[in-house]
Amino acid sequence: MKKVDLGAGTIDYVDTGGDGPVVLLLHGLLMDPTLWSGVIDELGAGYRCVAPLLPLGAHVRPLGPGADLTMRGITAIVADLMERLDLHDVTVVGNDTGGVVVQLLMADRNPRIGKAVLVSCDAFDNFPPGLSGKTVVFTGKLPPSVFGAMMWQLRLKVLRRMPFTFGWLTKRGDAVTARWLHPLQTRPGIRPDTVRVLRGIAANRTLLVDIEDGLRAFDRPTLVVWAEEDRVMPPEHGRRLAALLPESRLVEIADSYTLVPLDQPAELAASIRDFVVIPSPEAADRDASPR
Repeated sequence: MKKVDLGAGTIDYVDTGGDGPVVLLLHGLLMDPTLWSGVIDELGAGYRCVAPLLPLGAHVRPLGPGADLTMRGITAIVADLMERLDLHDVTVVGNDTGGVVVQLLMADRNPRIGKAVLVSCDAFDNFPPGLSGKTVVFTGKLPPSVFGAMMWQLRLKVLRRMPFTFGWLTKRGDAVTARWLHPLQTRPGIRPDTVRVLRGIAANRTLLVDIEDGLRAFDRPTLVVWAEEDRVMPPEHGRRLAALLPESRLVEIADSYTLVPLDQPAELAASIRDFVVIPSPEAADRDASPR
């Protein structure tokens, strides 16, 4: 992984490089960029895939007490990363909590975004989402040391597969989710950051309701991809998002829970590939401009 120093601190990220369309892949709470490994492999060398390790609990470098770790603060980190790497006409993709960041970038009309992809994510009043989201946000009330002790218990597969942890998030990705928990279990400095993220979510539960008007005004192409069997992010929300966004299309994927990049990476990558090859308005305008 590469690293970049941003205003909030040092962020690690994957960057496959190349001159192809830029696809920025954002993970969720207690996850890291390996969420996207299968998708990146399926997209292949024709795309420049950038996947940051966001400070959402599986990161390895503490950002410290000065960093804004609310969801708007995390969104500012992503915007800063795009600027620092000089990324343009970006297709920004978010799954789970990563979709919250994508929605905030959309509502802010970030000029570096050409297209957006929302993959089974928090939406409307489902924030924090479902039993698992509400449980982990509730644990954020604990002191960091006690929170860390609770995360230590998740080294047991039987606990990771419970509905209130990762059991309803992925059908096939238990080995990956076990690795995501290592930083919290072994690096005490990560725990205060994570608790601050969780407390920020708890303090602003209407965040996604409040930005509905901003989403309604987002006029760039958007792909909404939802797991048909999702138990955490209601499939109805995928349909509502597709109806709300002016330039959107909906794809529903079978045999998957919320973490579609783990359960169905090939099908998700195919949907992204088909979507990205359509020129965005910004790219079309640039191609039509005199040179």
